[in-house]
Amino acid sequence: MLAIFLQTLPFFALIGLGYGAGRTGFFTPEATAWLTKFVFYFALSAMIFRFAANLPAAELFDPAFIAAYLTGTMAVYLLATAVALIRRRGVAEAAVEAQCAAIGNTGFLGIPMLAVLLGEAAVGPVMMVLAVDLIVFSSLIVILVTASREGRLSPAILGTVALGLVKNPMIVSIVLGLCWSAFRLPLPEPAAMFLVLLGAAATPGALFAIGASLAARSAERLAVAGWLSLAKLVLHPAAVAFCALVLFDVRPFAAGVMIAAAALPVAGNVYMLAQHYGVAPQRVSASILISTAASILTVPAVIALIATL
Repeated sequence: MLAIFLQTLPFFALIGLGYGAGRTGFFTPEATAWLTKFVFYFALSAMIFRFAANLPAAELFDPAFIAAYLTGTMAVYLLATAVALIRRRGVAEAAVEAQCAAIGNTGFLGIPMLAVLLGEAAVGPVMMVLAVDLIVFSSLIVILVTASREGRLSPAILGTVALGLVKNPMIVSIVLGLCWSAFRLPLPEPAAMFLVLLGAAATPGALFAIGASLAARSAERLAVAGWLSLAKLVLHPAAVAFCALVLFDVRPFAAGVMIAAAALPVAGNVYMLAQHYGVAPQRVSASILISTAASILTVPAVIALIATL
């Protein structure tokens, strides 16, 4: 446990450095927004494309893996939704809280950190987790929030969801990289070096951006944020572990990567969606702040447990 904690410490130290820069005002919110945009559209996209282009396409389509992750995540999603509805929250708020409980920071934290800690063999499973999160659950929150406001599910809503997926650089990078791999196209040396150089900025840039963005977060509605953080850091990996290890026949290494990805703190894009739709942004902000702080201890603990698989 101590050895794994020390391995993960540099990643969280980079988040802490970004937090300090943002908190002191040295790194302004505008600077954070531009850094996030650079990482999202360029550095992380280059990293994902390079990984996907060198990954056998068959490795990314494991029905048992997808079924296990989807089932475990949906169970936590439905639980968080039920808790919100019991508290007499509307469908829109319930959808946002469910997103906090079930969707982790796989893109900005999971891919860079797990690829280093668990090796490049972990990239395929992490990409499957990311794809399910983006295609299923990021679409679901848009559908639920918009349909609850309009009172119906219109073709325009589905069109908005489809357009959002097509414009998402992570989805585009995965698809293009897998197409490159499927056609067995070689990467010219200059292109490969370009992707390595640009992708190398993804890990420090993403972690620093996470920290800097946390500096603007506030810890309000602590009871709800605490519950959502517990669901994300404990219930989500536990549910995914049960599905991967008991209900479905998932390979031990892939199951371990899936569980580690499920243990990640609340994703930052949940706040963007909450702020965009004006649905409980402060609650989401507090959940991101608390879960990220707590994950300094919980993520190493989960990785130590999956090391025994």
